[in-house]
Amino acid sequence: MANTDPLYMQVTNDLRSKINSGELAPGATIPSEHELMEQHQVSRHTAQKALSLLTSEGLITAGQGRRREVRRREPAAYRPQEELLPRAQHPEMDQFLERFSNEDRAPRQDISVSVLVPSLAIARRLGLAPEDLTIVRRRVRYLDGEASYINDTYFPHSLVKDSEIADPRDLARGTLRILQDLGYRQDRILDEIWIRMPTNDESERLSLPPGTPVAEHVRTGYTAEGTPIRCAVSILPGDRHVIALEFDMPADWT
Repeated sequence: MANTDPLYMQVTNDLRSKINSGELAPGATIPSEHELMEQHQVSRHTAQKALSLLTSEGLITAGQGRRREVRRREPAAYRPQEELLPRAQHPEMDQFLERFSNEDRAPRQDISVSVLVPSLAIARRLGLAPEDLTIVRRRVRYLDGEASYINDTYFPHSLVKDSEIADPRDLARGTLRILQDLGYRQDRILDEIWIRMPTNDESERLSLPPGTPVAEHVRTGYTAEGTPIRCAVSILPGDRHVIALEFDMPADWT
């Protein structure tokens, strides 16, 4: 039966199949536009369209000049529950740095701290008036030299303005312990996960290929009395992560 797919899709499907099967391994050079034109007897426009589609799917990337390669993809497991585990054994490391160091990856993170008026969505989650300030700890976390994900955590300015949370260094005690010492123990969390396309700012911070969707994980922490004390927003590129949720069954479950 004749293949009725458009020519650019036939070229795309052929290359995608070779990538997924491992025939074109990570780091392998992708045929050039001219080579694809000869191999498939198609126009330059068709070859360009096929390569553009594979780039938007995150399967190939442009190297120096016009050289394209199969993207090296080693998805990292993002585990929201890890934050609730005891702090890492090494005071200078958080769970992210310690876990991936133990997996022989090369993790690092850039941290900055700002005082700002948050978006309305963050203000609502934190129970703030539109003009109220927050302190936000902004991080970009990297694995093996590639931006892995964004983690920005917002705190009501009135709660933490005189605390270590305003320090742009990594905090050995962790922000949850600092909040607890300030009298604001986190006793309940609300997790929300959204799947969407990234904003321009997120694309720039994460160096995302065109067409890459992201998962937005929003975690709001509350005291036992229901006071919101922090809102953490993580932006996870869809081609770099698997979200892994693991919980113990309740002791009284039947």
